[in-house]
Parts: sequence; structure tokens; C-alpha cells
Amino acid sequence: METSPRHRRSRGFTLIEIMAVVLIIGLLGGIVGAVVFSQVDKARVNTAHAQVKQLESVLEFYRMDNARYPSSEQGLQALVRKPSGDPQPRSYRPEGYLQGGVVPKDPWGEDYQYRSPGEHNPYSFDLWSLGADGKPGGDGNDADVGNWASDEPGKG
Repeated sequence: METSPRHRRSRGFTLIEIMAVVLIIGLLGGIVGAVVFSQVDKARVNTAHAQVKQLESVLEFYRMDNARYPSSEQGLQALVRKPSGDPQPRSYRPEGYLQGGVVPKDPWGEDYQYRSPGEHNPYSFDLWSLGADGKPGGDGNDADVGNWASDEPGKG
């Protein structure tokens, strides 16, 4: 018994048709994935800028209470524990300056860098994240995010 071409066609899809559909779905998934990942990277850079701004504000509160910023040696830990060594804080808040008693990590899970007096801000401090690569300098997502850089996220 011979089947007509019309009946043969109604049995299902050919292997080539299925492969074409899988290829198209894979290409679309790749495009969507690239867009999503670029947005995640952009969000991390924006988060780093926001955290640097928040830590700057906290360091200003510390300075208002204690007449100076913590030294480079005392570092950002001075915001959660009363520092020892010079300069001794004059009016350190018993509860510290950061809620939860922990200095936040940057969006890539690394410590923020702190230097006082700063190289870029000689009358105050430098505060920065090393970016996605964890190394000084870099471009794009690997660029340092610091309090001396432009206010526009993703720039220098």
C-alpha cells in the first residue's frame, strides 16, 4: 500500500525542520542572554557607585564626630569598631557608623579600597572598588569605581 505525498507530510516534522527550530531558539537565547548579562554587569557598576557614595557619607559622619577621617591603617573597619592607634577618635559612637556592624563588600565580593589622605583627594580620602577584574585600572566593567571619578556610572 502506497501513501500519497499528502499523507506522508502529515506524519510529523522532518529532522531538518526540527534542527532549524532548535537553531533559531538557540540563537534567540544567545541574544537574550548577552543582553541580560550586560545588564547585570551594568547593575554591578551602578551598585558600586551607590555604595561608594553611601560610604562617603558615613565617613563624613565619622569626621564630624571625630574631627578627622580614619587613617589608611585604621581603614574602613574604623566605621564598625573603635580604632586603636593614632589618630584616636574623639567622640566615637558606641554602636559604630554602619548598621549591622559590617563593612559592605563591593558588588564583585571584594573589599573596598581606602586611603587617607587620598592621592586623588589629598584633603580627604580616596575610596574605590577595583572593578570586575579586581586589579587597578581597567576599562568598562573592569574599570575602578572611585570617589574621584565622574558621577556618571560606568565612566572612569
